[in-house]
Parts: sequence; C-alpha cells; structure tokens
Amino acid sequence: MVAPDWFLDPLSGRRAPQAQYCFSINHRSAAVTGNVKQVWELSRHHHLTVLAAAYVLTGDRRYAERAAAHLQSWWQENPFLSGIHWTSGIELGIRLISWVWTRRLLDGWDGVKSLFDDNPLAHRQIWWHQTYLSGFRSRGSSANNHVVAEAAGQLIAALAFPWFEDSNAWARDSASLLQRELAKNTFPSGVNRELAFDYHGLVAELGLLAAAEADHAGRPLPDLTWRSLASMLDAIAAVLDCGFRAPRQGDSDDGRALVIASPETNRWSALLALGQALLNAPEWWPAAQPGVASTLVPALARRRPLTDRPRSRPWHFDDAGVTIFRSEPTDGPEIWCRCDSGPHGFLSIAAHAHADALAIEVRHNGTDILTDPGTYCYGSDPDFRRYFRSTIGHNTLEVLGRDQSTSGGPTMWIRHAQSQLTGLESATEGASGRWVAEHYGYRTLDTPVTHRRTVQFDGRRRLIEIADDVDGQGSPPIRLAFHLGPAVDAELDGCNLTLRWQDRNGNDALATMTLPPSLSWSMICGASDPVLGWYSPAFGQKVPAIDVIGVGTAPPAGSSLRTRLAF
Repeated sequence: MVAPDWFLDPLSGRRAPQAQYCFSINHRSAAVTGNVKQVWELSRHHHLTVLAAAYVLTGDRRYAERAAAHLQSWWQENPFLSGIHWTSGIELGIRLISWVWTRRLLDGWDGVKSLFDDNPLAHRQIWWHQTYLSGFRSRGSSANNHVVAEAAGQLIAALAFPWFEDSNAWARDSASLLQRELAKNTFPSGVNRELAFDYHGLVAELGLLAAAEADHAGRPLPDLTWRSLASMLDAIAAVLDCGFRAPRQGDSDDGRALVIASPETNRWSALLALGQALLNAPEWWPAAQPGVASTLVPALARRRPLTDRPRSRPWHFDDAGVTIFRSEPTDGPEIWCRCDSGPHGFLSIAAHAHADALAIEVRHNGTDILTDPGTYCYGSDPDFRRYFRSTIGHNTLEVLGRDQSTSGGPTMWIRHAQSQLTGLESATEGASGRWVAEHYGYRTLDTPVTHRRTVQFDGRRRLIEIADDVDGQGSPPIRLAFHLGPAVDAELDGCNLTLRWQDRNGNDALATMTLPPSLSWSMICGASDPVLGWYSPAFGQKVPAIDVIGVGTAPPAGSSLRTRLAF
C-alpha cells in the first residue's frame, strides 16, 4: 500500500527537506521547500479523519487500514526535529487534533489499539509532539492564531492520550495558555483582533474543540472562556450575509482545525451549528444546518445555555471598526455592505492584514458586487501577493501610487495606517444609515493628506452613495478602485457603469454605478503586468475579475469624489 510523499510540493514538484535538522530549514524559501503550505497541508492529516469517518459510516475496514498505513508511514518518516514538518508549531497542534479524532472514530476497529495504544511508534510521536509544543511555543507579534492552535492541540492530545508522566502538566499548562490567548486575540465585541475573518473562524473552531474535549475529560474550562467563545460565535452570526458568507477582510488560507465530512461544507454554517449545540443560539442567529461535527463534538460536552447574549443582531463593532449595513427582508433581495474603520491589524507586524483602510464590500443576495479580491497566496508569488494585499487591490483610494501602510515582507507591515470613525448614524440597526471615517496612512507623504470617506446606505431605496475627500495641500495623483465580483459583467460608458449578473438563485440582476466624472475610468481584467483584475475564491486559486479604476488628481478642498450604486 503506497503512502503519500509527505515532503513533495505537488505544484512545483520540489521536495522539501526530510532529514535536515528542522530549525536549520528556511521554510519561507520556495527554493528550499517549494510552496510550503502545500507540503504542510497533507501532513495536517485531515484526510485521515475523513477516512476514519468513512469507516464509521460503512464498516468497511479498508478505510481504517488505509488511515493506519498512512499514519505508520508518517510516523516512520518524521523522527523528532527532522525535516519540514517540525518547523512550525501550528502544524503540530492541528496534527494532534487529527490524531485524537482518528483514534476516536476508529474505536470500533479491531486494529485500533495496536495502531495507537500499544504502538511504541505512536507513543513516541505523540510524546515528541507535546514535548515540542511545551518547549518551542510561538512567541511575539506573529504568534496569534498559531499559539492558539498549539495550545488547543496540546490540550486535546494531553486529555485524550493521558499516557505520559507529563500529561497532567501539559493539560494544565496548555489550558491556561489557551484561555489567555483566546482573551488576548479577541476584542471585547467578540471579533478576532487579526481582523482576518477566516482566522476568526479558525480560532473559534480551535477553542470550541478544546473546550469540548476538556468537558469530556472532566476538566472543564472556566465559564469566562466559554463566554469568550460565545461572543466569537455571536460576532460570526452578526456579520454573515444571507448566503452564510463572512467578510473577506484580511488574509484567508482556508485553514480548518478538524475535517470529518466534506471540506466544501460551509465553515460558517458548520460553526454556528456547533455553537448552537454547545451554547444555544440567540433568536436572531441565522438558522444553521446541523452537520457531522455539530453532532459528534457536542456529545463530548455538556450544554451551556449562557445568558447575557445580544438581544438583537449587532451591526456595528466599534473596537474592531466593522460596520455591517443590510437591507430589510421586506425591501427585496438582501443588500449587504461592510465598511472598515478599524485598526490595520494585530500587534506590530499585523501579519494577516491588508492595506485596506476605509474599504467597503457590497453583496446582493449573497453575490459579490464590490468585493475584496481575497488572498490567493502568501510567499509563493510575490507580484500577486503584493496585489492582493495592496491598497489598489481593495475598494478604496490610493494616493501617489503607494499603499496606505508600509510592507516589510509578505506577512509583515512595518508602518500601519491608523483609522478613525468620525460619524455613525442609523435609526434602523443597520438597515439604513450614514458612516464617516478617515485614515492617516498618507500623512507620512512629503505633502501629507488625509483620506475621508462617507457611505450613505439606504436599504429601502436600494441605494449606496460614497463620497471620498482628500484633505491636504496640493492635488496629488490618485486612483480610486472598485473591484467587481467574478460573477459580475460590466459595461462602461464614460463615468456610467452597468453591472449584470445572475444571483445565487439563477435570477438575472442589474445595478448601475455613477462614477466621479473628474477621474478617467477604465476596466481591467486578468492583467499580469502590472497585476490587476483578479479574484481569489480560495487559497491557491485565482480567476480573472473586473477592476474598475479611476485615475486623476485629488479634488480641491470642499469637493468630493462621489460614487452612486443603485440596485
């Protein structure tokens, strides 16, 4: 039975180091490892939990035997501190979660004890992983979701495999670390401080899995931690559009903590179903469909019907600078709009932030109209990495061809644009209102300027109006960008733009945009020099999409660049 090549990058064909001391490997170099995300992904062993689940559902021992063969292969080929799979703690944490659930799902198979419980190789690997996580914690400004994964993985493994002299101490220390890091990484409102919603989902999932495992072991986490998890879930429920899609803000690499069923399952619906089973759900939560994980995981824990939850759907998260306008159901298909007035990112390097201050996203009935193009890659393609995290790569205004914040590398920012919300009005909890914010990222220019944006949202009239002001001396060159979703076709006539698409129900839909006439407008799709006109539906994937770019100079004081989007 042939096992995978655990060190091969299938995209480049390059093979990452297998026998080299792990801390001497430059895993950020594609010349050394290929695309390291591709190499690491298979060794998170999500496919093994799927195989184990297939065994549970069918009773076909071939699924169990294939999972066992892959585990034995991996354990034999990856001795302690040798090779690429020992270079990043988050990988070890997630791998441990997969091993725990593989063992749990294979419990009815007659070979499971010889694979795990009575297998010296399995014992060594589990001990090595937990020893590593105790000694080589991620630290500093880049830890964030990494250290949460490390703590969650170690806690789950220490409780599920209590076979070692240090198991009790590992469980105690990792539980304490997890509680601190969940609090540290989360705004009081419940939004993750990295301001990258995909990582918000990963951190919430890790926390829920660990909390359920702790309940199962009779070592429950404090109520304060459960309340923090509830606030994360409430934030998710609040920001989703009608298609159960979260904002595309910041980086996304589609990371999961546990995969049991099809990975194409909507992660947000799955998380809310899990949260509803563990914590109950306020009445305003959108109805989530139960799934495999939301059935299995709550069986480990007792239900906690926490009180003091929001009584209505929140639409503004002041600490995170996230504002969600959405039309009422009685006004027709949902118009959803996110406005960004928050911090650039978390801690000094803001690793997963984009230069997107004052950017907006707009969706119609769950279809991207004005979209955040996404992430696509981290270090594998520098030109595309620059585009997807740049200012011109978002629905905002660029001055002098520069990003609002200064990049120090593909996952590092060395200067952060500071934003401030200066006005917010809504008498209808986000169904209509006025949002005003400004950022100071361009005050470092030789001639400093401030970008101020006003968004007027009217759900009943199905209208969004945007006014952009540039305060400062002179008239610097500017570009104003609007990124259309990949389903949208467009016709540009001067400063008039007609948008057409089919919505998620297959209905033809139309909108019109009136663009600022003082700028020269063009449409760009799928360009590579320079990179413009792309959309990333998932990590590692990109498709052409239309960027609508206006070029000109900043308007004089007292004048605004006005854009009107009517549905």
